[in-house]
Amino acid sequence: MAATAQEAPQERFKVACIGFYNFENLFDTLDSPDTDDAQFLPDGEYKYTGKIYWEKQDHLSDVISQLGTDLTPDGPAILGVAEIENRIVLEDFVKQPRVAKRNYQIVHFDSPDDRGVDVALLYNPKYFKVTNAKPVRADLTSLGGYDTRDILLVSGIFDGDPLHVMVNHWPSRRGGEETTRPFRNKCAGICKAMADSILQADPTAKIVVMGDLNDDPVNASVAEVLGAKQKIKQVAPGGYYNPWIEFYKQGIGTMAYRDAWSLFDQIILSHQFLPENQKGYRFHKARVFNKPFLLQKSGNFKGYPFRTYVGSQYIGGYSDHLPTCVYLIKPYKP
Repeated sequence: MAATAQEAPQERFKVACIGFYNFENLFDTLDSPDTDDAQFLPDGEYKYTGKIYWEKQDHLSDVISQLGTDLTPDGPAILGVAEIENRIVLEDFVKQPRVAKRNYQIVHFDSPDDRGVDVALLYNPKYFKVTNAKPVRADLTSLGGYDTRDILLVSGIFDGDPLHVMVNHWPSRRGGEETTRPFRNKCAGICKAMADSILQADPTAKIVVMGDLNDDPVNASVAEVLGAKQKIKQVAPGGYYNPWIEFYKQGIGTMAYRDAWSLFDQIILSHQFLPENQKGYRFHKARVFNKPFLLQKSGNFKGYPFRTYVGSQYIGGYSDHLPTCVYLIKPYKP
């Protein structure tokens, strides 16, 4: 099923990859009367034609075809995505020649976001069998907020083990980080409450919280509300490990703004993934996928993620975010 890796002379391991990627405004070219997609129409501000749409699909599939393949030829067994307009764009994505052989299946629900962008989960059925999925509303009205993306909770069996995945795209910082901070804290609290409920029913459950959190690993939503820790030894049963804190402190990020890197795109793992827990998959390492072809090579944004548009000018890139992934291992038994 999975690739194998040699971690010790006497033991071989299966390797599986879980990834996340913000697809940056993967809209179709059709007018949706229920959402504000006017910019992404052929006659809209971005002149978003079918040619651009299919080129973007090819570019995104090129990235995912390479993500994680340094350790497993199957790439991501599970992939969370953000900023997609609807299920149709994902159906087109999974048919792209670069990834079609993986037979990715789709979990998606329309969210109340004003722009109509959603989160979704793609999964390789060789690894993951979905048993339940639901969108969880993040109601921000009591905080003076607006309609935002739902949190997607997907439960299933991951190569023999129960697994619960939450895919997030928390509210942006538009209006100021401090002003919008309560919105992201609220979303983090929803994830924490759901995880606590899952663990109360099954203390051995494995949980992944992933997404574009619009906060860095050291911000309150992640470090305090969710309580994700930098070091494995700090993680108590029922707690969470965040491998991205070390990346962030080293200046490694997934998006750039005003010559500073942020690391909003995170994959956070529950205690049961840590090496001390010998049942099933455990954490091996994390990676920001920042190959040179994903970075702008010239101009004012040299070194930034190579995005699709600068302003309303199409430049033919990939996304304004870089993808992330974690590698999981478990003993290989032929």
